[in-house]
Amino acid sequence: MFLKNCWYVAAWDHELIDGKLLPRTLLGERVLMYKGESGKVVALIDRCCHRGAPLSLGRREGDCIRCMYHGLKFDATGKCIQIPGQDKIPDKLGVRSYPVVERDHLIWIWMGDADKANPDDIIDFPYLRDPQWKGIPGYLHYDANYLLIVDNLSDFAHLAFVHTKTLGGSEEYAYVTKPLVMERQERGFRVERWHMNAAPPPFHKKVIPAAEKEAKVDRRNIGQMHIPGTFFLDTLFSPAGTGAEKGNLEGARQYRNCQFMTPETEKTTHHFWIYLNDYEAEDHNISRSLHLSLIEGFMEDKHIIEAQQRAMDEDPEFKLLAVVADAPLAHFRRTLDTLIAKEQALKITAQAAGPVSVPAAG
Repeated sequence: MFLKNCWYVAAWDHELIDGKLLPRTLLGERVLMYKGESGKVVALIDRCCHRGAPLSLGRREGDCIRCMYHGLKFDATGKCIQIPGQDKIPDKLGVRSYPVVERDHLIWIWMGDADKANPDDIIDFPYLRDPQWKGIPGYLHYDANYLLIVDNLSDFAHLAFVHTKTLGGSEEYAYVTKPLVMERQERGFRVERWHMNAAPPPFHKKVIPAAEKEAKVDRRNIGQMHIPGTFFLDTLFSPAGTGAEKGNLEGARQYRNCQFMTPETEKTTHHFWIYLNDYEAEDHNISRSLHLSLIEGFMEDKHIIEAQQRAMDEDPEFKLLAVVADAPLAHFRRTLDTLIAKEQALKITAQAAGPVSVPAAG
């Protein structure tokens, strides 16, 4: 089951350029997205109500979409507005539309009850619109449940073993660092972790001047996970011993990473991400290098996580056991399970109540 009444990332804005029709399965539902002639983003169920043909095989006309099987035309709300050879259009003829918001290069979609969709609830990541912070958007597809990716991001200790030669730097990270802060929040958690007087990890070493490559650094990671599956990572590298932990950021280099995990199905996931830096100025090769380093690191994660999914599929009775480092992800999963249970209970109650009968006036 998925939490429906919340905002999910459905696409990057560049995926809808040049009139492209983008079909994408989200939370088990086939959705068509496109940008209309007006510039408005439209999201409709990717299935014509007439004979079930995919609307993604159709033709965009202004802000509308025409099914190219029998020619039915639907407006941006999903209402059928034309049937070739038929003048009267039944009121019930239409397809489901989804609330969508384009913001900071992301397309957000609401898969639940449309009347509950409030754009103010979309989580804010201001660095995406700050011109000082630069990076290249990325996308990966995982053959694994999205919560396994959430688990992976919830514990920095895996950096030491999965990413020793890429994002982590050494196995020492797992042994000598512990969370300085583990804050349980209403819809997620915040974890802060420091690694003092350490060698810079390979991804950082690639983009800094030659004179700094062998110098030790104090490294800070602050990770925040938000329901349903949004991860923000604030990373800082400061010359060792200069007091970054006390607020002195002179000479420090900083990164901001955001990742959005959107379920495709119970066993597949859309993963949207970007790694930003605030110091490259006009040297865009820094963004390119960081982008490639992140792909290299994510492919290491992907290999492990997809193997984990296959192993769990082979033994559905297998129970995961926790260690101390799992406290953040355990809190996240409990919170998510509680929200899903409440949402399902309300749905069952509404279905049992049935439609409300309103007496006629007079």
